[in-house]
Amino acid sequence: MSETGGFGIDEVMRRLPHRYPFLLVDRVLECVAGERLVAIKNVTANEQFFNGHFPGRPVMPGVMILEALAQSAGILAFVTANVYPDENVRFYFAGIDKARFRRPVVPGDQLVLRATLERRIRTIWKFSTVAEVAGEEVAAAEMLVMPG
Repeated sequence: MSETGGFGIDEVMRRLPHRYPFLLVDRVLECVAGERLVAIKNVTANEQFFNGHFPGRPVMPGVMILEALAQSAGILAFVTANVYPDENVRFYFAGIDKARFRRPVVPGDQLVLRATLERRIRTIWKFSTVAEVAGEEVAAAEMLVMPG
């Protein structure tokens, strides 16, 4: 897939090894291999982490937002490499820099997840990522991904 295009949950599940409750990408709106990806995560009140974070004031944990961004970068890596995950092919989250959180994410929000491939040096892939709600940045980070 080198042209702009999106895909639904069935292809997301083919492109990621994650499953419920840890699959945090619902749909890919745009994917250009070797360049960028735009995906969404619909944040619902049924998310398991809301039970304890925080009772009476549910807030999506920042690490879960980062995980959703990492999964978006992972999909872009798999599409760019033209491979699917299996027992021999995986991409692992290898590092994070410059993580910033701007505002809480709550039930009912729709996260727009953006991942841009900045560079690839041997086996390390560097992505810039941004999460938005209603056009407002809620989190951003630089991420490193590597095959394992």
